[in-house]
Amino acid sequence: MLRITALIFFALTWSANAQTNRTELKRADLSGTNMEIVVSVVDVQPGNNLIRHTHHGEEAVYVLEGATLALPDGKEVPFPTGAATINIRDVPHGGFKVAGDKTLKMLTVHIVDKGKPMMEPAK
Repeated sequence: MLRITALIFFALTWSANAQTNRTELKRADLSGTNMEIVVSVVDVQPGNNLIRHTHHGEEAVYVLEGATLALPDGKEVPFPTGAATINIRDVPHGGFKVAGDKTLKMLTVHIVDKGKPMMEPAK
C-alpha cells in the first residue's frame, strides 16, 4: 500500500503545475519480461503545462476529452477527443500548455521497465 501511495504522490506532482492530475487505474507485470503495464487517466487543467519528458518504455494515449494545446513556439493546435498516439521509448514529448477553457483528459497505457521512474524530464 505504501508503494501505491508513493506512486500516486509522484504521479500527481509530475507536472510543473498542481492542476495536472494522474490517476492510476491498474498496474500489472507484463508476463515473461521485467516490464509492467500501467493504465492511468491524466487531466491537465486549462492554463497548465505538461512538461517535456520521456518514458522507459512505450506510452499509448487516447484522448477522452480534447483541448487546444499551446506549443512552446506559441502555435496552438487541437488535440481532439478520440485522437490516439503512441510515444516511443526515450523520445521526448509533451512540453505544451493547455490553452482555452477545456481540460485535456487522456487515457494512458504505459509499458515500461519495472523499477524505473514512470517518466523523466527531457534533457
